Amino acid sequence: MAAVAVAKSLPSELATIDLSAYDPEQSKLMEERCILVDAQDRAYGAGDKKTCHLMENINKGLLHRAFSAFIFRPSDARLLLQQRASEKITFPDMWTNTCCSHPLDDFEIEKVEKDQLGVRVAASRKLEHELGIPNSQTPIDEFQYLTRIHYLAPSDGVWGEHEVDYILFLTADVDVTPNTNEIRDYKYVSKEELQAMFEDPENTFTPWFKLIARDFLFGWWDELIALKGADGKVRAKSLNGIVDGSKVISMV
Repeated sequence: MAAVAVAKSLPSELATIDLSAYDPEQSKLMEERCILVDAQDRAYGAGDKKTCHLMENINKGLLHRAFSAFIFRPSDARLLLQQRASEKITFPDMWTNTCCSHPLDDFEIEKVEKDQLGVRVAASRKLEHELGIPNSQTPIDEFQYLTRIHYLAPSDGVWGEHEVDYILFLTADVDVTPNTNEIRDYKYVSKEELQAMFEDPENTFTPWFKLIARDFLFGWWDELIALKGADGKVRAKSLNGIVDGSKVISMV
Protein backbone atom coordinates (compact mmCIF):
# COMPACT_ATOMS: atom_id res chain seq x y z
CA MET A 1 0.00 0.00 0.00
CA ALA A 2 2.86 2.38 0.78
CA ALA A 3 4.27 1.98 -2.72
CA VAL A 4 0.87 2.77 -4.20
CA ALA A 5 0.65 5.87 -2.02
CA VAL A 6 4.06 7.02 -3.28
CA ALA A 7 2.96 6.55 -6.87
CA LYS A 8 -0.20 8.58 -6.30
CA SER A 9 1.72 11.37 -4.58
CA LEU A 10 4.05 11.94 -7.53
CA PRO A 11 3.04 14.55 -10.12
CA SER A 12 1.38 13.06 -13.20
CA GLU A 13 3.71 15.11 -15.40
CA LEU A 14 7.38 14.76 -14.44
CA ALA A 15 10.10 17.03 -15.82
CA THR A 16 11.96 16.06 -18.98
CA ILE A 17 14.93 17.41 -20.92
CA ASP A 18 16.40 17.49 -24.43
CA LEU A 19 19.44 15.19 -24.68
CA SER A 20 20.67 16.32 -28.10
CA ALA A 21 23.67 18.09 -26.57
CA TYR A 22 24.91 14.89 -24.92
CA ASP A 23 26.81 11.90 -26.28
CA PRO A 24 24.40 9.98 -28.56
CA GLU A 25 25.30 6.55 -27.22
CA GLN A 26 24.78 7.65 -23.63
CA SER A 27 21.58 9.47 -24.60
CA LYS A 28 20.19 6.26 -26.11
CA LEU A 29 20.81 4.41 -22.84
CA MET A 30 18.65 6.98 -21.07
CA GLU A 31 15.63 5.34 -22.73
CA GLU A 32 16.08 2.20 -20.61
CA ARG A 33 13.43 1.82 -17.92
CA CYS A 34 14.36 1.71 -14.24
CA ILE A 35 12.26 0.02 -11.57
CA LEU A 36 10.50 2.61 -9.40
CA VAL A 37 10.40 1.81 -5.67
CA ASP A 38 9.41 3.38 -2.37
CA ALA A 39 11.84 3.88 0.52
CA GLN A 40 11.31 0.25 1.62
CA ASP A 41 12.25 -0.97 -1.89
CA ARG A 42 8.68 -1.95 -2.82
CA ALA A 43 8.32 -1.76 -6.59
CA TYR A 44 5.33 0.08 -8.05
CA GLY A 45 6.18 0.96 -11.63
CA ALA A 46 8.83 1.99 -14.13
CA GLY A 47 10.40 5.16 -15.48
CA ASP A 48 13.05 5.85 -18.09
CA LYS A 49 16.53 6.67 -16.87
CA LYS A 50 16.29 10.25 -18.09
CA THR A 51 13.21 10.93 -15.97
CA CYS A 52 14.63 9.09 -12.95
CA HIS A 53 17.92 11.00 -12.92
CA LEU A 54 16.68 14.57 -13.25
CA MET A 55 17.06 16.41 -9.94
CA GLU A 56 13.74 18.18 -10.50
CA ASN A 57 12.01 14.79 -10.37
CA ILE A 58 14.21 13.44 -7.60
CA ASN A 59 13.28 16.43 -5.46
CA LYS A 60 9.64 15.40 -5.91
CA GLY A 61 10.39 11.96 -4.46
CA LEU A 62 11.19 9.80 -7.50
CA LEU A 63 13.27 6.81 -6.37
CA HIS A 64 14.53 3.76 -8.27
CA ARG A 65 16.38 0.47 -7.73
CA ALA A 66 20.11 0.07 -8.43
CA PHE A 67 23.14 -2.05 -7.62
CA SER A 68 26.81 -1.51 -6.85
CA ALA A 69 29.09 -4.45 -7.70
CA PHE A 70 32.56 -4.91 -6.21
CA ILE A 71 34.91 -7.46 -7.80
CA PHE A 72 37.91 -8.59 -5.75
CA ARG A 73 40.79 -10.65 -7.14
CA PRO A 74 40.86 -13.97 -5.23
CA SER A 75 44.66 -14.22 -5.01
CA ASP A 76 45.36 -10.87 -3.33
CA ALA A 77 41.95 -9.33 -2.45
CA ARG A 78 42.60 -6.28 -4.62
CA LEU A 79 39.46 -4.41 -5.70
CA LEU A 80 38.75 -3.56 -9.34
CA LEU A 81 37.88 0.14 -9.74
CA GLN A 82 36.69 2.02 -12.79
CA GLN A 83 36.85 5.67 -13.76
CA ARG A 84 33.67 6.73 -15.50
CA ALA A 85 34.02 8.03 -19.05
CA SER A 86 33.82 11.73 -19.90
CA GLU A 87 30.83 10.88 -22.11
CA LYS A 88 28.72 9.83 -19.12
CA ILE A 89 25.76 12.13 -18.48
CA THR A 90 25.87 11.69 -14.71
CA PHE A 91 29.07 11.81 -12.63
CA PRO A 92 31.54 11.82 -15.57
CA ASP A 93 35.26 11.20 -14.98
CA MET A 94 34.77 10.03 -11.38
CA TRP A 95 36.35 6.94 -9.85
CA THR A 96 33.94 4.38 -8.48
CA ASN A 97 33.49 0.71 -7.61
CA THR A 98 33.70 -1.98 -10.28
CA CYS A 99 30.24 -1.39 -11.74
CA CYS A 100 27.16 0.60 -10.71
CA SER A 101 23.92 0.47 -12.66
CA HIS A 102 20.28 -0.67 -12.55
CA PRO A 103 18.12 -3.73 -12.96
CA LEU A 104 15.68 -2.83 -15.73
CA ASP A 105 11.93 -3.10 -16.04
CA ASP A 106 12.68 -3.95 -19.69
CA PHE A 107 13.71 -7.50 -18.68
CA GLU A 108 11.31 -9.72 -16.74
CA ILE A 109 14.11 -11.62 -15.02
CA GLU A 110 15.62 -8.40 -13.68
CA LYS A 111 12.37 -7.67 -11.83
CA VAL A 112 12.59 -10.92 -9.85
CA GLU A 113 13.22 -10.02 -6.22
CA LYS A 114 13.65 -13.48 -4.66
CA ASP A 115 17.28 -13.97 -3.57
CA GLN A 116 18.10 -10.69 -5.35
CA LEU A 117 18.00 -12.58 -8.66
CA GLY A 118 17.10 -9.52 -10.73
CA VAL A 119 19.98 -7.37 -9.51
CA ARG A 120 22.46 -10.25 -9.82
CA VAL A 121 21.46 -10.80 -13.45
CA ALA A 122 21.68 -7.05 -14.10
CA ALA A 123 25.15 -6.91 -12.52
CA SER A 124 26.46 -9.67 -14.78
CA ARG A 125 24.90 -7.96 -17.82
CA LYS A 126 26.41 -4.54 -17.03
CA LEU A 127 29.85 -5.92 -16.14
CA GLU A 128 29.96 -7.26 -19.68
CA HIS A 129 28.60 -4.04 -21.20
CA GLU A 130 30.90 -1.65 -19.34
CA LEU A 131 34.07 -3.66 -18.73
CA GLY A 132 33.75 -6.37 -21.36
CA ILE A 133 33.89 -9.09 -18.70
CA PRO A 134 32.34 -12.28 -20.13
CA ASN A 135 29.16 -13.44 -18.36
CA SER A 136 30.85 -16.80 -17.83
CA GLN A 137 33.28 -15.09 -15.44
CA THR A 138 30.51 -13.48 -13.35
CA PRO A 139 28.06 -16.31 -12.57
CA ILE A 140 25.01 -14.91 -10.84
CA ASP A 141 25.12 -17.50 -8.04
CA GLU A 142 28.59 -16.32 -7.04
CA PHE A 143 27.56 -12.75 -6.21
CA GLN A 144 27.32 -12.23 -2.46
CA TYR A 145 24.53 -9.81 -1.56
CA LEU A 146 25.32 -7.77 1.55
CA THR A 147 22.72 -5.05 2.08
CA ARG A 148 20.71 -2.22 0.48
CA ILE A 149 21.25 1.49 1.02
CA HIS A 150 18.88 4.37 0.26
CA TYR A 151 20.81 7.49 -0.72
CA LEU A 152 20.36 10.74 -2.65
CA ALA A 153 23.21 12.51 -4.48
CA PRO A 154 23.12 15.51 -6.85
CA SER A 155 25.55 15.43 -9.78
CA ASP A 156 25.73 18.83 -11.48
CA GLY A 157 22.50 20.57 -10.51
CA VAL A 158 20.52 19.10 -13.40
CA TRP A 159 21.25 15.41 -12.83
CA GLY A 160 21.56 13.20 -9.79
CA GLU A 161 20.90 9.84 -8.19
CA HIS A 162 18.17 8.73 -5.80
CA GLU A 163 18.40 5.00 -5.36
CA VAL A 164 17.88 1.93 -3.26
CA ASP A 165 21.27 0.44 -4.02
CA TYR A 166 22.02 -3.30 -3.63
CA ILE A 167 25.64 -3.96 -2.65
CA LEU A 168 27.10 -7.08 -4.30
CA PHE A 169 30.57 -8.60 -3.79
CA LEU A 170 32.20 -11.04 -6.19
CA THR A 171 35.60 -12.72 -6.04
CA ALA A 172 36.76 -13.72 -9.49
CA ASP A 173 39.62 -13.58 -11.95
CA VAL A 174 38.20 -11.60 -14.85
CA ASP A 175 39.29 -10.41 -18.27
CA VAL A 176 38.64 -6.69 -18.71
CA THR A 177 38.08 -5.19 -22.16
CA PRO A 178 36.74 -1.71 -21.43
CA ASN A 179 33.92 -0.08 -23.34
CA THR A 180 35.56 3.33 -23.80
CA ASN A 181 32.17 5.05 -24.03
CA GLU A 182 31.57 3.87 -20.46
CA ILE A 183 35.00 3.72 -18.85
CA ARG A 184 37.93 6.11 -19.03
CA ASP A 185 40.30 3.98 -16.94
CA TYR A 186 40.39 1.03 -14.53
CA LYS A 187 42.78 -0.49 -12.03
CA TYR A 188 43.10 -2.92 -9.13
CA VAL A 189 43.86 -1.44 -5.71
CA SER A 190 44.58 -2.67 -2.20
CA LYS A 191 42.67 -1.21 0.73
CA GLU A 192 45.62 1.02 1.58
CA GLU A 193 45.94 2.25 -2.00
CA LEU A 194 42.24 3.13 -2.11
CA GLN A 195 42.52 5.02 1.16
CA ALA A 196 45.43 6.99 -0.32
CA MET A 197 43.33 7.73 -3.43
CA PHE A 198 40.57 9.15 -1.23
CA GLU A 199 43.09 11.45 0.45
CA ASP A 200 44.44 12.77 -2.87
CA PRO A 201 42.51 15.95 -3.85
CA GLU A 202 43.28 15.28 -7.50
CA ASN A 203 40.84 12.35 -7.47
CA THR A 204 37.06 12.62 -7.58
CA PHE A 205 34.68 9.83 -6.59
CA THR A 206 31.03 9.02 -7.06
CA PRO A 207 29.04 9.90 -3.93
CA TRP A 208 27.59 6.41 -3.47
CA PHE A 209 31.07 4.89 -3.56
CA LYS A 210 32.26 7.34 -0.92
CA LEU A 211 29.25 6.54 1.28
CA ILE A 212 29.72 2.78 0.97
CA ALA A 213 33.46 3.07 1.64
CA ARG A 214 32.98 5.36 4.63
CA ASP A 215 30.44 3.18 6.43
CA PHE A 216 30.93 -0.38 5.19
CA LEU A 217 33.56 -1.25 2.60
CA PHE A 218 36.78 -1.18 4.59
CA GLY A 219 35.35 -3.28 7.44
CA TRP A 220 33.96 -5.86 5.03
CA TRP A 221 37.25 -5.88 3.14
CA ASP A 222 39.10 -6.68 6.37
CA GLU A 223 36.68 -9.53 7.04
CA LEU A 224 37.09 -10.84 3.50
CA ILE A 225 40.86 -11.05 4.01
CA ALA A 226 40.54 -12.50 7.52
CA LEU A 227 38.32 -15.31 6.22
CA LYS A 228 40.56 -16.32 3.32
CA GLY A 229 40.82 -20.04 2.68
CA ALA A 230 43.68 -22.44 3.34
CA ASP A 231 44.80 -21.81 -0.24
CA GLY A 232 45.28 -18.12 0.59
CA LYS A 233 42.40 -17.00 -1.62
CA VAL A 234 39.49 -14.78 -0.61
CA ARG A 235 35.90 -15.76 -1.33
CA ALA A 236 32.93 -13.40 -1.39
CA LYS A 237 30.66 -16.17 -0.13
CA SER A 238 32.59 -16.18 3.15
CA LEU A 239 30.76 -12.94 4.01
CA ASN A 240 27.35 -14.59 3.92
CA GLY A 241 25.45 -13.47 7.02
CA ILE A 242 27.96 -10.80 8.05
CA VAL A 243 25.24 -8.16 7.85
CA ASP A 244 21.45 -8.18 8.04
CA GLY A 245 20.42 -7.47 4.47
CA SER A 246 16.70 -7.75 5.09
CA LYS A 247 16.16 -4.02 5.63
CA VAL A 248 17.01 -0.91 3.65
CA ILE A 249 19.64 1.26 5.36
CA SER A 250 18.67 4.91 4.98
CA MET A 251 21.56 7.28 4.25
CA VAL A 252 19.37 10.17 3.13
